[in-house]
Amino acid sequence: MKTLRVGLIGYKFMGKAHSNAWRQVNRFFPDLPARVELSTICGRDPVGVERARELLGWQRTETDWRKMLADPDIDIVDICTANDTHAEMAIAAAKAGKAVLCEKPLARNVSEAKAMVAAVKKAKVVNMVCHNYRRIPAVALAKQMIENGELGNRLYHFRARYAQEWLANPNFPLTWRLQKEIAGSGTHGDINAHIVDLGRYLVGELKEVCGLMETFVKERPLMEQGSVPPKAVASGKKGKVTVDDAVSWIGRFENGAIANLEATRFACGRKNNITFEINGEKGSLFFDFEDMNRLKFFSTDLPQHRRGFTDIIVTDRDTHPYAKNWWPPGHIVGYEHTFVNTIADFVNAVATGKSVQPTFEDGLANQRVLDAIEKSAQTKKWIKL
Repeated sequence: MKTLRVGLIGYKFMGKAHSNAWRQVNRFFPDLPARVELSTICGRDPVGVERARELLGWQRTETDWRKMLADPDIDIVDICTANDTHAEMAIAAAKAGKAVLCEKPLARNVSEAKAMVAAVKKAKVVNMVCHNYRRIPAVALAKQMIENGELGNRLYHFRARYAQEWLANPNFPLTWRLQKEIAGSGTHGDINAHIVDLGRYLVGELKEVCGLMETFVKERPLMEQGSVPPKAVASGKKGKVTVDDAVSWIGRFENGAIANLEATRFACGRKNNITFEINGEKGSLFFDFEDMNRLKFFSTDLPQHRRGFTDIIVTDRDTHPYAKNWWPPGHIVGYEHTFVNTIADFVNAVATGKSVQPTFEDGLANQRVLDAIEKSAQTKKWIKL
C-alpha cells in the first residue's frame, strides 16, 4: 500500500484538530488506498512545536516551512496558519509538487484566491480547502435528500445563522483575528465563510447579494505576547479593531432561492451555534450543530393529519453518510469526526490523483461572495456576482 507523508504547518487549535484526523484516518477508514504517515509538524516557536510534536504524534519538527516544502519525502502539505500566510504557503507547496490542504478561508481576498487556484492548476496537484462542516453526516444527508428531489424541484429559502459569544467582552484582547491585514476580515471570513460554503454546497451558486457589517467594539487591549489563552497587556494600551464583529446579508441564488444569513461573535450564550433551514416546494430541512447527529425533515407528501417535522438520527451504518466508519447506530459522532471524514476524502483524492470538493476553486467562489458582501456593505448597494 502506498504511503503518503504529511507536513503540517501550524499546531494550535486547528493544528490539533487536523493532527487528530491524520492520526485516526487509517484506523477508522481502513479501506483507503494509502497509508498516512505524520512526518513533520512546523511552527515558528521551537519549544512550542516540539511540545506539539510529542503531544500530537508527529515524527519530527521544523521551524522554517520553506525547508519542509523542500523535503522530497513530503507528499501532502496541510496549512493551518493565520490567513495572511495561506497564499504564499499554498502557492509554494504547489510549485514544489505537493498536494495541498488549506484551512478556510482560502485567502484574504479574491486576488489571493485566484493566484492560489492558478498555482494548483499549473502544478496539477490535488487541492482542497477545509470546510469540515460539509462532512457532518446530517449535512451530507441533507445534500443527498435535496439532490434526490425530496424537497421538490424548486427551493425557496436558505436561512442560516452562525453565532458565537467570545468577543462580547470588550476587554478581550486584540488578537490577529481582529486585524484586517492578517485576517482579511473578521466574523465575515472566520465563520460567515462556513455558512456561505454550506449555502453553495446545498443550494447552489449565488447571483447577487446585499450586506450589512458592523464593528461594535472599535478598540481593544493589546495582547500579551505569546499568551494562550489571549491575555491583555498590563499597561492597558489599546489598538484599533480593523475588521467586522457581525455581518447580516440577503441574496438570491441562481436557481431563484432567497438567502438570509447572519454571523456574529457577539451572541451572549452562544458558544458555536450553527443553524440552517431550507424550504422547498415539497418540504423543509432544519439543522442545528448543537444537536449535530439529528436532521429535521418536513414533507408535504404525508397526509395533512400526519404532517410535522420528523427527527432523523443520522447514525445508521448502512444508509447514512460516513456512519459505517464509526459506531453502532445511536452512538453519536462529534466535531472531531468531521475532520477525520474530511481527511479520509482528501487522502483518497491524493491517492487517486483526483481532487474532491471543496477544491481551491470552491474557496475562490466563496471568496467572491465574501468580497461582494463586503463591497455591498461599503457602498450600500446590491452587488451582482
